[in-house]
Amino acid sequence: MQDYHVVIVGGGFGGLQLANDLKDVPVRITLIDRRNHHLFQPLLYQVATTLLATSEIAWPIRSFFRDRPEVTTLLAEVVGVDSEAHQVQLKGGQTIAYDTLVLATGATHAYFGHDEWEPVAPGLKTLEDATTIRRRVLLAFEQAELESDPAVRDALLTFTIVGAGPTGVELAGIISELARTTLPKEFRNIDTSKAKIILVEAGPRVLAAFAEDLSAYALKALEALGVDVRFGKPVTLCSAEGVTIGDSFVPCRTIVWAAGVEASPAAKWLDIPADRAGRAVVDKELRAPGKEDIFIIGDTASVLREDGSPVPGIAPAAKQQGDYVAKVIKAKLAGKPAPGPFRYRHQGSLATIGKSAAIIDFGWIKLRGWLAWWVWGLAHIYFLIGTRWRIAVAWSWLWIYISRQHSARLITQKETMHED
Repeated sequence: MQDYHVVIVGGGFGGLQLANDLKDVPVRITLIDRRNHHLFQPLLYQVATTLLATSEIAWPIRSFFRDRPEVTTLLAEVVGVDSEAHQVQLKGGQTIAYDTLVLATGATHAYFGHDEWEPVAPGLKTLEDATTIRRRVLLAFEQAELESDPAVRDALLTFTIVGAGPTGVELAGIISELARTTLPKEFRNIDTSKAKIILVEAGPRVLAAFAEDLSAYALKALEALGVDVRFGKPVTLCSAEGVTIGDSFVPCRTIVWAAGVEASPAAKWLDIPADRAGRAVVDKELRAPGKEDIFIIGDTASVLREDGSPVPGIAPAAKQQGDYVAKVIKAKLAGKPAPGPFRYRHQGSLATIGKSAAIIDFGWIKLRGWLAWWVWGLAHIYFLIGTRWRIAVAWSWLWIYISRQHSARLITQKETMHED
């Protein structure tokens, strides 16, 4: 085996695709991630809304490479890159040398200068985020069952989601179904079906990345579920007592943030340009400008299509970028010309709005309703890793569809009903 060392930072879709594509290539690979699991992020909201368990959408990274002795997996946090010395710097002072470095460090939620809102309005990017949101949603109903003050009870039964992109729409739809379909027979002092689900969008419509007719369908589906969709005014304050939309205060004890993303600090590590969301601006070969041995992919990178529009921050895009960088590395080691510039192939946009309602835009065809919902489900099951988890998720969905019961409704971790 050659002693050529490829360091991949990030075990998401792009990083795993790259490592998989380098199988049987004479390189050493070190994969670094600050969590020990790969997360199927497109279904993370289903953990937050009690549809799926954490173990159904996350898998230990080490398990993928147990039969790949050339791959070393490290549970560590990268805090910087010394491109002159060809080293990544780990928290704690250790360094890892590389011949080629690939940064696939993802993104987190952005509060547009109001990071102080995060404790009361968690975003949804990690398993910890999902279980926090799930716990708060379930605790709100439990606290309301005990509450004698009508005003406090109403605030507990009001749920506000900020941002009407796919995550916000999906969260609003399923929380509404949870309140109206799953829980009503289980409580005695409250009527869960009267819970208020508010979806706030500063822009003029939900799912703005989709065609207008599909966006209009999604709005009607949300309204049919009882979701109160509010357009045109941004959230100006989030607190433990509620949320201010424009100038109007809404008493609310559960807020979920789905309004924006901020990339990891990879651009700062390398001192290269970044876009407004902090994504590193890369060249047409996905390299950091002026650094031939450093690639940046996935949500960490700002990549443009041939028409000048940005490549979306979705799993298929990250996988295509990981595949492309693998081809570049293979060509380099084989002494062959590099492939042409990276070209993104859009495979369609999908979003679901509760049970039996979804929208899909493949460009050449648009689907909506129950057929789109089934296609959406099959597509997500296909991209899951391993037959066992495909069967587990399919069975969970089938059970929920038939019984209308959400199975992952355990309240766990340290937050209590009496916490301020």
